[in-house]
Amino acid sequence: MSKLAGKVAVVTGASKGIGAGIAKALAAEGAAVVVNYASSKAGADAVVQAITEAGGKAVAVQGDVSKADQAEGVIEAAVQNFGRLDVLVNNSGVYAFAPIEAVTEEDYRRMFDINVLGVLLTTKAASRHLGEGGSIINISSAVTSVLMPQSAVYTGTKGAVDAITGVLANELGPRKIRVNAIRPGVVETEGTHAAGVVGSELETGFIAQTPLGRVGQPDDIAAVAVFLASDDSRWLTGENLLASGGLR
Repeated sequence: MSKLAGKVAVVTGASKGIGAGIAKALAAEGAAVVVNYASSKAGADAVVQAITEAGGKAVAVQGDVSKADQAEGVIEAAVQNFGRLDVLVNNSGVYAFAPIEAVTEEDYRRMFDINVLGVLLTTKAASRHLGEGGSIINISSAVTSVLMPQSAVYTGTKGAVDAITGVLANELGPRKIRVNAIRPGVVETEGTHAAGVVGSELETGFIAQTPLGRVGQPDDIAAVAVFLASDDSRWLTGENLLASGGLR
């Protein structure tokens, strides 16, 4: 029997990259999935098509998770389309790197609004529907361990996500809702290609520091998300799992 048969999941920021990989993996294990996107309808539709062609259930739902009403709409779509909610994956995120002299208020507000406020707003909305056995999975980053120069704002957002994960694990634990985070290392996605990371000296340097000798793929992170969404991780909450091939 599939690990997530009968479950319903929301994956934010799931039109591409890690989010798309997680949405497809959850669906492959039997979950019905709300594929959230902010702007890329074509990407989200492609993920839904891939899921449905494989025999799964999914629907694409637009919403900016940094806006309370839209975050609530994304969560409500799960209940309206599939009747319940069991899993929330807070994957929506943006990043930009700059030396401290170049940091702007706009950079700060954009990254904190989406990466941190978005987690809080979607979790707030989801908490009304999650019941015993519910699982919240926050996508953090290995930057909180690697501490890269020129990443002060982005690393700050992910440090906040790590802390929020622990707080909410304590807060929601009495309701038997688990809250964990995944901290991916460098992962090959559309984003890292567009940022010029893949194929660069920076990527070569990261690989040299990674014991398993390669960058990650979305499927590597998706497998961890399936574990955290399933009953296999029933005794885990408040954990920040580093999924980086050993990069620290």
